[in-house]
Amino acid sequence: MLLEAADAWSEAGDYDRALDIYARLLNGNAEGGTGEPDLVDAYRINTLWDAGRDEDARAAAREFRKRHPRHAGAWNFVAESFEAREETDTAAEWFTAGVTHALGAGTPVTVETVEASPEQYDVEMLLIGRHRVRRLLGEPHDDWDDVADILHEHRASPFGGGVRPLDEAHDPLLLKRMADRNRVALEADIEALTGGLPDESRTPRGGPRQTCVLYWPPEEFRLLGERRPESADAHGSDHADHRRQVERTLRELSEQGAARLAVGAATVSGLEAHAKQTGARPETPAARSAYAAELARTDQVVAWPPPRNGPCWCASGRKYKKCCGSPLA
Repeated sequence: MLLEAADAWSEAGDYDRALDIYARLLNGNAEGGTGEPDLVDAYRINTLWDAGRDEDARAAAREFRKRHPRHAGAWNFVAESFEAREETDTAAEWFTAGVTHALGAGTPVTVETVEASPEQYDVEMLLIGRHRVRRLLGEPHDDWDDVADILHEHRASPFGGGVRPLDEAHDPLLLKRMADRNRVALEADIEALTGGLPDESRTPRGGPRQTCVLYWPPEEFRLLGERRPESADAHGSDHADHRRQVERTLRELSEQGAARLAVGAATVSGLEAHAKQTGARPETPAARSAYAAELARTDQVVAWPPPRNGPCWCASGRKYKKCCGSPLA
């Protein structure tokens, strides 16, 4: 709750209040201290940048690095803050250092060591972020970039089972168009990706199957609890627990090798209508699974994971990395 409050004050431009909350969280001897000081410190550094306190942010980043933390998500936040400021060389150094610290000095950086890491998702994001900024710098492809490519292939399989290589996804011109929100150019990129495929493979019905996890927005979660109280065990004790459960399920599926993961915003009326149409009982796991598959088939889903700086899949309006994609989520 304190982290959400700090983020809200920061979004509102009241950076001093946000920084006061981070200071409270970082004071381990005070009430409200945190068990994740490195991640909270990374949030604080990002807020200092947002507040225009550049020298304070740089000093805090130096102190962060001196501690040699091993929290992969925290390294990601700081590296991305330098990347956002177009300090690409520095961002590359931070992504690289983050991988080394998260895996442990002397640990070989291989697909196997990353996938065995307790922080697999965030270590992957460090390697993919490193690949991205090195591509911007025009650096030659190295062994770690090879690992990032393979991890990227393992994580997603869009468009007929093929994966767009990171070298293409991180093309500087494409990234610039995305940053500029050049819709016409982006639509041309999408057409180039799908143009060589049969017409039927451009549709959810003809394309590879998506694995959809149901997410009940707050009002629908309340209605579900009222009308289907027997479903509480399957969806969490409260809405915050439900959101965490959805994200945890998606990550577990990803770690097991599932491709084309997605989130479907469920409604009670939609579940009941689908169950009636198929002759299923809406309270059963089979009915929920069939409903999720129907949402995926009709393209009523959001692909997971979203970009870390993109909007969260839960429609909170916050960035994914500060919402359900946060390591503390």
